[in-house]
Order: sequence, then C-alpha cells, then structure tokens
Amino acid sequence: MRVSTLSISNTVIQQIQQLGSQQSKLQVQVATGQRIFNPGDDPTAVGRVLNLESESRMLGQYERNIDRAMELSQASYSALRELKKVSDRASEIGSLGAGVTSAESARAYAAEVDQLIEQAVQLGNTRFRNDYLFAGTAVDAAPFVASRGTDGKVTSVAYAGNADRTAISLSETTSVTPGTDNATNTGLRDFIGSLVALRDALTANDNSAVIAAQGSLLTSEDVLVNGVAEQGGIQTRIEASRTLLTSRSDDIQKLISAEADIDLPEAVVRLNQALTSYQAALQSSANIMRLSLLDYIR
Repeated sequence: MRVSTLSISNTVIQQIQQLGSQQSKLQVQVATGQRIFNPGDDPTAVGRVLNLESESRMLGQYERNIDRAMELSQASYSALRELKKVSDRASEIGSLGAGVTSAESARAYAAEVDQLIEQAVQLGNTRFRNDYLFAGTAVDAAPFVASRGTDGKVTSVAYAGNADRTAISLSETTSVTPGTDNATNTGLRDFIGSLVALRDALTANDNSAVIAAQGSLLTSEDVLVNGVAEQGGIQTRIEASRTLLTSRSDDIQKLISAEADIDLPEAVVRLNQALTSYQAALQSSANIMRLSLLDYIR
C-alpha cells in the first residue's frame, strides 16, 4: 500500500512540475504577445520567420537607398532651380543691356552679371554630404574650375567632372540614377561661359555681342529646364518605389506576426485553465501526502 501511495505521489509531483512549466510559459507568452522563444517551440514556423526577417532586413536597406536617392535628387533639383533663377535674371539684364546707349549703364549691368557668374560657379560646385553634385562620379573634387584674370574676375570655366553616374537600387529589379547627367553638367559649364560672354559684351557696350550672348543663354536655359524636369521625373519614380516598398514591408510584418504572435484571448483562456489545473494538482498532492502519512502511522 505504501509503495502504491508513493508511486501516485511521484506521478502527481511530475504533473505539478509539468503544469508549472506550462503555466510559466503561458504567462510569458501573454506578457510578451509572442508564442515562439526557442527553435524547438515550432521549428517549421521558426524557419519561416527567419526567412521573412531576412527579407525584411533587405527591404530595410532598400528603404535607406530610397531615402538617399530622394535626398540626392532633391539637392540636385534645388541647385538647378537656383541656377534657373540666375539664368532668368541674366536674360533680363541682357534684354535691358541690349537697349542702352550709355557706357556707364552697360558697365553697371556688367557688374551685376559678374556677381551672377560667381553665384553660378558656387552653385555648380554645390556639395551634398561632402560630395559634389554635378561632378558625375568624380565627387571628391570641384567640377567647375574657374580661370581668373588679373582683376580676379572669372574669364572661363572648365569642367573637371566625368560622364559617369551612380545607380541606386530601389528594389531587386528597380534602380535610379538621381545625379545629373553629363549633358546637364557640361551644359552648366556652357551656361557659365555664356554669362562671361554677356558680362564682357556689356563691359564693352557692344550691343551685337550682347544679343549673341542672349542667344547662348537661351540655349543654356533649355539645359537647365531639362535638368529640373529630369529630377522631377526621378523623384516621381522614387516615390512610386517607396509606396510599393511600404506595402511589401507591411505584408511581411503581418506574415511574421501571424507566425510568431499569440492569439491573446485564446492564450488567456489557456493560462486560466493551466492555473486551475495547477491548483487542483497541488490540492491532490496535499491529500495524497496526508494519506501517505496515515498509512505510515498505521
């Protein structure tokens, strides 16, 4: 009889330990909202979660690429818009200067154009995160190198960049080249050259040369307009990729949640059941211990 009671007692103790472990696991699941903590909890689901998390990290890199591409395009767009303002003012001065007869007035206009030249060179050498925007891939050196006369004024500008562009991946199948192309970059060089020609024509009060410089400015303005339009198109593509990426990332997070998260209402019910079973096992154990003691006394 004593052996039988001892055997039952050991069985109850094992059940109590199992129920305690189950209760602890359910408590952690309810507290964290997660159902998987170790590979052994659900090996198949763990494998799927690992694959999904790997894909999520890859999408995170694409998201950072999208941010970088957008920032670069926006910086190029802003610099080109400022250069367009310089072009607009230069064209206005050219129209006004072509009609003046006073050498003093022409020189005053020339002085303003000289300031526009300096502004254009500065904008052409705009940097974004320490990289020169309009240099192609030769981003470590200023792309527009100005030659100056003895009076310190710009006489010509050479382009020191290259014709290459850096592509940025937005997904496995999509990429963009947010930097400006070689036609835009060399067009900026020609634009600054047209400004120099306009200034020199105004300084000389040479109306025919002023009119010729105006024609060159109009050609250069087309390059600026095309550059602005290209960056606008690039930004549209980037935003479209961002929308697709966001949707895809949300879908992956839902799949991860479906694999790893618990059904909270169901888990709470199971936890309450485990608590009840645990308490019942404790009560049974107490009763068995009393019976065992009585058997021993007898």
